[in-house]
Amino acid sequence: MNGTHENLKHQSVKKIFFQYFFPSLIGMMLMSVNILIDGVFVGNGVGSEGLAGVNLAMPVFSLIFSISLWIGIGGGTIYSIYIGGEDAAKARSIFSLALASALVFLLVVGVIGYLNIEVIANLLGANTDTFSHTVEYLTTLFLLGWLIALQQLLSIFVRNDGSPTLSMVALCVTAIVNIGLNYYMIFILELGVFGAGIATALASLGGLLVLLLHFLKKQSNLRKPSFRWSWRLLGSIFSIGFPSFLAEAGTLVFVAGYNLAIVGLLGTEGVAAFSVVNYLHGFMFLSFFGIESALQPMISYYHGAKEKIRIKESVKIGEKASFMLGGSLLLIGLFAAPLLVSLFGLESDEIHKLAVEGIRLFFVGYLFLGFNFVYMTYFQSIGEIRPSIIIILLRSFVFILVLLWVLPKFIDIAGVWLALPLSEMLVALLLVFFTRKHVTRQKHVLSQRASIITWIQ
Repeated sequence: MNGTHENLKHQSVKKIFFQYFFPSLIGMMLMSVNILIDGVFVGNGVGSEGLAGVNLAMPVFSLIFSISLWIGIGGGTIYSIYIGGEDAAKARSIFSLALASALVFLLVVGVIGYLNIEVIANLLGANTDTFSHTVEYLTTLFLLGWLIALQQLLSIFVRNDGSPTLSMVALCVTAIVNIGLNYYMIFILELGVFGAGIATALASLGGLLVLLLHFLKKQSNLRKPSFRWSWRLLGSIFSIGFPSFLAEAGTLVFVAGYNLAIVGLLGTEGVAAFSVVNYLHGFMFLSFFGIESALQPMISYYHGAKEKIRIKESVKIGEKASFMLGGSLLLIGLFAAPLLVSLFGLESDEIHKLAVEGIRLFFVGYLFLGFNFVYMTYFQSIGEIRPSIIIILLRSFVFILVLLWVLPKFIDIAGVWLALPLSEMLVALLLVFFTRKHVTRQKHVLSQRASIITWIQ
C-alpha cells in the first residue's frame, strides 16, 4: 500500500478530496481543452463548414472516449476496492485485464468504423457542405482514436494508484502539444480538419508517455505485472463501468439529437452555432468529470475498507463542489458569452448571435449537472449499478429527447437550448425527493460490500 492509500485511511476526508479534486479538475479541463482547441483552430483556419463537419463527427469521439471510461472506471473501481481490502495482487490483475480488453475493443471499433466511414458520415447528418470535413475527422478517429482512449484509461488507473498529480501533468502536456500541433497542421501544412484530428491523436501520445513514468516508481502497485484471465472479473469491469460508458455515450445521443433538432429549424447556420455551444459544452462538461474522478477512488477505497462515515462525508463534499463549479460556469456563460464565441472566428453575425443566445440558456443546466454526477458516481463506486444507470437514462436519453421534441414546438430555438437544463433539473429534483436522504444516512453500505466482493470474485 503506497503513501496516498495510507492518507486515504488516516487524513480528513475534506483534505483528501481536495488532493484528488484539484488535479482531477485541472486534468479534465485540460483534456477538454483538446476538444476546444480543435474547434478554435478549425473555425479560424478552415471556416464554419469545417467546424460543422467536425461537430458532426463528435459522436464518434464520444464513443471512443466512453469506451475508455467504461473499462477504466469499472476497472478502477474494483482496483480501489481491492486496495482498500489490502489485496494488491488481485488489484494488479484487474489492471492488466482492463488494459487488454480495452485494446481489443478499440481495435474492433476502429476497423469496423474505417471500413464503413462514408456510411457513418451520412448517418451522422453530413451534407454536401460538410461531408468531406466529417470524413476527414472520422478517418483520424478510427485510425488513431485508440491513443486517446488508452491515455484516458491509464490516467484513471494511475489516479486510483495514488498519483492524481501525474495524471494532471500528463493531460497538461497533451493540451500544450495539441496547441502546437494544431497550429502546425492547419496553418503551416494546411491539412485542414484532417490535420486537427492528427494533432489531437499525437498529443494524446505525448500524454501517454508521461503516464508511463508512474510505472517506474518503486511505490507503484501497477509496476508489478499480474495477469489472470477471468470472464467473471471481465464481466464485473464492464458491469460496474457501464454507467460511465452510458453517460458519455449519452453525449452521442445529445449531439445527434441537438443537430437534428437545429438543422430542422435553422439549417447549416444553426448547426454551426450549435457547434460553438457544443465545443464549449465539451470543455465545461468534462470539468464535472473532475468531481467524479476525485470521488470514485475515495468512495471505492472507503467502501473496501468499510469506512461508511467517510463515504457519507465524501458525498456531501461532492455536492458542495458541484454547486460551486456549476454556479461559476453559469456566470461565465452569462457574462462572457460574446467573448467565448469570438474565439471561433465566425464570419456570420447571425451565427454569432445564435451561439451567444444558446450559451446563456444552455449553461443554466450546469447548476444541476454536477449534483446528478455526484450520485451517479456514488452508486457506481460502491458497485450499485442499477440506480446509477437509471440516473443516466433519465438525464441523457429519456428527458432530453422528449424535451427536444416538445419544446421547439412552443418556444422555437429557445426550446432546443433549454432541453438540457430542464432535463438535468428534473433528474436533480427526483434525486432530492427520492434518493438523497437514503444515501446520506448510509445504513446500507456495509451490508452491500460483502455481496459486491463476493460477486466480483
